[in-house]
Amino acid sequence: MEGDAAAPAVTIKNIERELICPACKELFTHPLILPCQHSICHKCVKELLLALEDSFNDVGSDSSNQSSPRLRLSSPSMDRIDRINRPGWKRNSLTPRTTTFPCPGCEHDVDLGERGINGLFRNFTLETIVERYRQAARAATAIMCDLCKPPPQESTKSCMDCSASYCNECFKIYHPWGTVKAQHEYVGPTTNFRPKILMCPEHETERINMYCELCRRPVCHLCKLGGNHANHRVTTMSSAYKTLKEKLSKDIDYLIGKESQVKSQISELNLLMKETECNGERAKEEAITHFEKLFEILEERKSSVLKAIDVSKKLRLDKFQTQVEEYQGLLENNGLVGYAQEVLKETDQSCFVQTAKQLHLRIQKATESLKSFRPAAQTSFEDYVVNTYKQTEVLGELSFFSSGIDVPEINEEQSKVYNNALINWYHPEKDKADSYVLEYRKINRDEDMSWNEIQVCGTNKVVSDLEDNSHYAFRVRAYKGSIYSPCSRELILHTPPAPVFSFLFDEKCGYNNEHLLLNLKRDRVESRAGFNTLLAAERIQVGYYTSLDYIIGDVGITKGKHFWAFKVEPYSYLVKVGVASSNKLQEWLRSPRDAVSPRYEQDSGHDSGSEDTCFDSSQPFTLVTIGMKKFFIPKSPTSNEPENRVLPMPTSIGIFLDYDKGKVGFYDMEHMKCLYERQVDCSHTMYPAFALMGSGAVQLEESITAKYLEYQEDM
Repeated sequence: MEGDAAAPAVTIKNIERELICPACKELFTHPLILPCQHSICHKCVKELLLALEDSFNDVGSDSSNQSSPRLRLSSPSMDRIDRINRPGWKRNSLTPRTTTFPCPGCEHDVDLGERGINGLFRNFTLETIVERYRQAARAATAIMCDLCKPPPQESTKSCMDCSASYCNECFKIYHPWGTVKAQHEYVGPTTNFRPKILMCPEHETERINMYCELCRRPVCHLCKLGGNHANHRVTTMSSAYKTLKEKLSKDIDYLIGKESQVKSQISELNLLMKETECNGERAKEEAITHFEKLFEILEERKSSVLKAIDVSKKLRLDKFQTQVEEYQGLLENNGLVGYAQEVLKETDQSCFVQTAKQLHLRIQKATESLKSFRPAAQTSFEDYVVNTYKQTEVLGELSFFSSGIDVPEINEEQSKVYNNALINWYHPEKDKADSYVLEYRKINRDEDMSWNEIQVCGTNKVVSDLEDNSHYAFRVRAYKGSIYSPCSRELILHTPPAPVFSFLFDEKCGYNNEHLLLNLKRDRVESRAGFNTLLAAERIQVGYYTSLDYIIGDVGITKGKHFWAFKVEPYSYLVKVGVASSNKLQEWLRSPRDAVSPRYEQDSGHDSGSEDTCFDSSQPFTLVTIGMKKFFIPKSPTSNEPENRVLPMPTSIGIFLDYDKGKVGFYDMEHMKCLYERQVDCSHTMYPAFALMGSGAVQLEESITAKYLEYQEDM
């Protein structure tokens, strides 16, 4: 019995690291289970959301200007804690927004949905284990009876219904046989009296009694009858309990049976660690030897260079000294002048002529040197400047010997820039590379040309915090230990001219669900030309006039600069895209038959004669026509017509709206080139506007976020 009693204590002691919250690094307190199946303290979730909310508010409160909708928080008018517990709200009462944050355990985004923290299960099992661990840690401190008269006795039982601890005598007194209290649940001495009842987060009054096999989570009967799990396969909680317990027991038995193998592998790992330690020290010694050889060569070259400079310096100083002495001889009462003065005192003519002739030649030579003064040597040591540029470059790339790592190549087709830049690359020796370094810089001659570096484990990366309307260069190199490959060829991308405008299609404003099909994400709309058009024709010889079906964005623009992008499917017959004011949209949507004809739309892009006479220099809308794989540039009110008004349809189209200046531009996203620009009346709220006729579809550009990148990797 003593051995059995000691075993749990050892187990509890060894599992401490499993009971640590990944956020606060302390023992769990009221742990909650996240959708990714990791647990986190209830208080840590709140603190994390509050911190993310503060950082979000520091960036800006205008939701339409957010370039990366990674964190979506609730309305500012709600109480702060309520925003965390119930973070859902609707943009313009149409678009639901949810709160997302990275899980501290796995770094994956966690979406709390409309219910926020209230939608998370409390991990009662983990909470019980933590409590047992705490009790084992304070085993020396006994839990005393709550009902004893002083001095209290040590408790032997705790009643979960009474939330109190009792000694043997008090328990018999307060739980007599034959009474209702005799049926109370009692456990060993504890201070944790929480009720162990798992309630449904969606239906707070219902107990959990089933298990959804598709979602792999417990549910109640209301979830199965009419909730999110209505069409899912569910099983009874007892069946799920039995199945999961059998699987877990088998796994544990297998691990216990492999205990000797695990110990053997641990011993092997310890030997490998020692071997690694020895090999690492040996590698360090070899590296030090190589560097010491380099130091010796540098010292020898240093000594030789300094000696040559000293020799040249001494030679020049000697020449200067000789020249100084010669010039000092020209001074009065000194040297040559003094000697000449003494010669002038000679009265014998023959003797004077004999001496004065040679002296005259010397004085004449000295006089000429005064007229054309030249130093005897150069003071500059330009010929002795050591050029270490190439050596510095080579030393900067000094690394371990490598047989060669292939250069990674950036995939230009899969790399793009929208609100952030998504860079994809491929590597022929992907498995041989430990990591990659992605380098990028803004191309601007007036600024620093240094590269920013990001270490990446995979073969793609999202780069954020890029400036608008700028060119950026990207390149990547592979690393294997300390060995690295040369850099890839540079990729140049041009960022949009303004912050990305985030919106979805509005299904509650003018949306014709008979002609248009909107997907669940509300980022793709499709127009189907089929039996509805044929059946609408009254007679065979009289065709049915098809109208334009309008759909707009669910967010309006009242100030600032904004940019959004989308794709028009190549099979589309006729699609109009652009911007329109709220009052113009009301006019169109109230009487769509009055504005169905492209001939009477002032900016339709068709070659109708009415455009020339009805074109207004500043109107409350601007739409261009796209169809049959063509992009039509509308006619201009001036004579400055473009040479070619019909262009090939771009793969992706961008729209730039400068609300304050009243200007709208249409861009080819692949080259970030403006195809058409004009003034627009922005006196009212402006909305992204789309219209379709016949078969066609428009797909909004998906924002490049870390969550999107993870989705791509899973694919």
